[in-house]
Formats: sequence, structure tokens, C-alpha cells
Amino acid sequence: MTLPRIRALREDHDYKQIQLANYLCIKQSTYSDYENGVINIPIEALIKLACFYETSIDYLVDITDQKKPYPKAKTAHR
Repeated sequence: MTLPRIRALREDHDYKQIQLANYLCIKQSTYSDYENGVINIPIEALIKLACFYETSIDYLVDITDQKKPYPKAKTAHR
């Protein structure tokens, strides 16, 4: 599955693949493979990218067109 939104977000923010690869602690070639759908992106990387771009994983994987992230869950205090 290609993830054109991770490429579009990266380009919209004028980042290079190497910068995002360094953020994710992976090789640039691995990040390129994520963008091109050669390998599946691990959920941990999707979470980090969603936080980085302040969006939702659903937006990154093209489930929704809403860029705004979901509200954070409130934790119950005991």
C-alpha cells in the first residue's frame, strides 16, 4: 500500500526523506520504501509520524480527509 500522504506532508513541509528517516531512526532507503509502498510501515512509525505532523493515522493512511487529529483520551484518576 502506497502512502502518498506521507510524501505530500513531507514535501509540503520542505523536509527531505533523510530528515524523516533520522526522526524515525531508520535508513533513508527504508523511509523511501514506506512512501512507495515497497514495505509496510510499522504502526510505531505511523504513530510517530501522526504526532510529528499533528494529524491522525487515519489521515496518513487515507481513511479520512480530516487533517485535524482526534482529541486525546482523558485518563481516569483513581
